[in-house]
Amino acid sequence: MRIVRFLAGGRARYGVLEGETIRGLRVSPFAQSWSAGGGYVLDGSAYALGEGRLLAPCQPSKIVCVGLNYRKHAEETKLALPSAPLIFLKPSTAVIGPEDEIVLPRSWTRVDYEGELAVVIGKRAKDVPQDRATEYVLGYTCLNDVTERDIQSADGQWTRAKGFDTFAPMGPWTETEIGPDDLKVETYLNGQLRQSGRTSDLIFGIPRLVSFISEVMTLLPGDVISTGTPSGIGPLQPGDVVEVKIEGVGTLRNPVAAR
Repeated sequence: MRIVRFLAGGRARYGVLEGETIRGLRVSPFAQSWSAGGGYVLDGSAYALGEGRLLAPCQPSKIVCVGLNYRKHAEETKLALPSAPLIFLKPSTAVIGPEDEIVLPRSWTRVDYEGELAVVIGKRAKDVPQDRATEYVLGYTCLNDVTERDIQSADGQWTRAKGFDTFAPMGPWTETEIGPDDLKVETYLNGQLRQSGRTSDLIFGIPRLVSFISEVMTLLPGDVISTGTPSGIGPLQPGDVVEVKIEGVGTLRNPVAAR
């Protein structure tokens, strides 16, 4: 099932995408009734896919990202494999949706794309054991962990480099019915393939990440875990179009603009 968040009639709401039709939901997929196993209830409204503008598929209180989580990316950066997940945060203000512009900051020198599989948390999660981690996952979406690379190097920590407004494109929806263990993750720049990897190359899988992160901080409904990027990172320029394509999920497309 593909759960979308969309704008129709001047109002943001949730729906289910069936083919080319969005059917409105009566309650949010993060409502207590949903997480308790009640499922979704349609409200009777229907919109053509082109009629309502797709928004970021959720409104996270925080985005927890994982650095250096693909073996081949570690080889690319000539860094040792981490012994525990390396996590950092992106602010909720960095979130944009499909087709929204990635806006390069005034002082940018090199801004990179990083295509990633992201996990959408469905219900409050604290101290979750690995064998129950999937119970707390609503589904999966695409995320571009946009990064100002020179600021990252200069600061020695990653908050400013990865926290600019528009630096967390997400979408186009939340896919609830896939297994995440061996999906192809690709990034295209102006139609040319630049990144390609499989989630089977992850150093720390999704159950481990949900468990590890929930020991550190409470994950709230709608929060997002971005699982890391495969090898092939590279720079963006104004006028570029970057697409993150994940097998079984969909394609997130964003143009790039100067501020």
